[in-house]
Amino acid sequence: MVRARIRNQRLAGIPIEPRGVLAIANPWEPSVTVWSATQIPHGVRDELATFLDLPQSAVRVIAPEVGGGFGAKLSVYPEELLVPWAAMRMGRPVKWIEDRSEHLQATTHGRDQVHHAELAVNADGTLRGLRVGLTADLGAYPMGVGLPRLTRRLLSGCYRLPALQVDIRSVYTNKTPIAAYRGAGRPEAIFLIERMIDLAARELGIDPADMRRRNLLPAFDEPTASISGELYDSGDYPAALEHALTIAGYDRLRAEQQEARQAGRLMGIGLASYVEMAGFGPEGDLFESATVRANSDGAITVVTGTSPHGQGHETAWSQLVAAQLGVALDQVAVRHGDTATVPVGVGTFGSRSAAVGGTAVHLAAADVGEKARLLAAHLLEAAPADIVLNDGQWQVRGVPGRAVTFAVIAKAAYSGARPPGMEAGLESTRYFQPPGMVFPFGAHVAVVEVDPETGSVTLQRYVSVDDCGRVLNPMLVEGQVHGGLAQGIAQGLYEEIAYGDDGAMLSGNLTTYMIPTAPDLPSFALDRTITPSPINPLGVKGVGESATIGSTPTIVNAVLDALAPLGIRHIDPPCTPEKVWRAIESARKRPDR
Repeated sequence: MVRARIRNQRLAGIPIEPRGVLAIANPWEPSVTVWSATQIPHGVRDELATFLDLPQSAVRVIAPEVGGGFGAKLSVYPEELLVPWAAMRMGRPVKWIEDRSEHLQATTHGRDQVHHAELAVNADGTLRGLRVGLTADLGAYPMGVGLPRLTRRLLSGCYRLPALQVDIRSVYTNKTPIAAYRGAGRPEAIFLIERMIDLAARELGIDPADMRRRNLLPAFDEPTASISGELYDSGDYPAALEHALTIAGYDRLRAEQQEARQAGRLMGIGLASYVEMAGFGPEGDLFESATVRANSDGAITVVTGTSPHGQGHETAWSQLVAAQLGVALDQVAVRHGDTATVPVGVGTFGSRSAAVGGTAVHLAAADVGEKARLLAAHLLEAAPADIVLNDGQWQVRGVPGRAVTFAVIAKAAYSGARPPGMEAGLESTRYFQPPGMVFPFGAHVAVVEVDPETGSVTLQRYVSVDDCGRVLNPMLVEGQVHGGLAQGIAQGLYEEIAYGDDGAMLSGNLTTYMIPTAPDLPSFALDRTITPSPINPLGVKGVGESATIGSTPTIVNAVLDALAPLGIRHIDPPCTPEKVWRAIESARKRPDR
């Protein structure tokens, strides 16, 4: 039996752009237009309409180019209600912009869970069961009440776990409320199980990689139930781990570590295998909407209910539509984040955009493509089944010379060239709600060195292998992984919202709340495995939060591996130089050394 107290510290979102609200009222209708840095413009519209006692059609919310969110812009805040209310009362535009100190103090925080865990393990390293007492500090108001349940649902991670018991206790304190923050309940679960796996491996004298090999679920391509009842859609966790170990040169790293230890250096190698639940839709009626509309000149407009804040939806959705309809990317315009243009949308969070919103775009484009096929068949005097799309040309199968472009087809859709009885126009609106969640996964390896005199941790190398199913755009995926790694590593080494014993915040600005900058991070070695999801027709899983979930336990495991020769068993993140130095000094003073 391995026992430990595992803590996930309290964190702030720290997007590049803090929150901001601008409202202009029209007292003659009455109506109001609101610009807000939000992840959920439709949610803001609905709440604001109720608050102002106006119909939804009289409230227009625009989320312009939003500089990051990470869940901190997922709530509807008082300012988003009060600024429009003041604009309507005063008959003048009203603006409020959050400064960084206000963000740290009043915008929702994330994490802040303490786990008292017991992991039962056989002598050969196979897992027998996990018991967890979970205490969640929700802050002053009930905004993140569902997050501890998300943690419970993922506590078995990637592993065969015969038994699981979780007791949840949520408490209210004087702190800022807890809500979603990149990963939202899932990083806490994976951090716990990955730390416990490493602690058990150390207790039994088993290599951490072998410990994972003995317990990972075998590959599967149909939904498989975990001990907590989650239906994992598809996965090959051993393949991801072996791929990461191969890229890292794991055996060579262990040999280098032995040489470093003989020379008195504290080198550590950290591993983590993770799985994440994403694509929120089956619960809470979280569908997503999309409209694909071809104009008579062949240009295409995509209207999406997703509301990006840096994910690159414009690029990915344009690619999906352009590939299906045979047009150039610059012929596709993507519209989002404006409730006057997009009547219905749920928003962007929980790595759901590609799996839910992208699928809605895909389905709408497929509808347009099917009508385009009928129009092309009519124009080319051929059977619809004989029309194929090849290199931007809708042509008769086997007769390349008989072909039309999409622009010609679109013009026909709005003219008398249509088949008799066909309705004018060339567009489709679709709503997609997935039948289940998707479960991205991966494996990470980190190499660190600890300075025994200062406690400073230097991250020397990082390998990230992530599986998000089918990849729509490799560059967008890599960008999400880069950002996710930075935030997960930051939790492991730098960031914490701290309060004093008197309840006062001790980290209220960026001189006391530490975030990494470019020189603090190495160039990452990125790769992927591809395991398509059976849950949606695109086979995608989402990648916005994956790297954050995998990287924090990897980093902390690496630091503790470096400190293992000193007998140091556990340090709660962040592993700051002071905290690590104190642990080293305490270990040196132990009488058994």
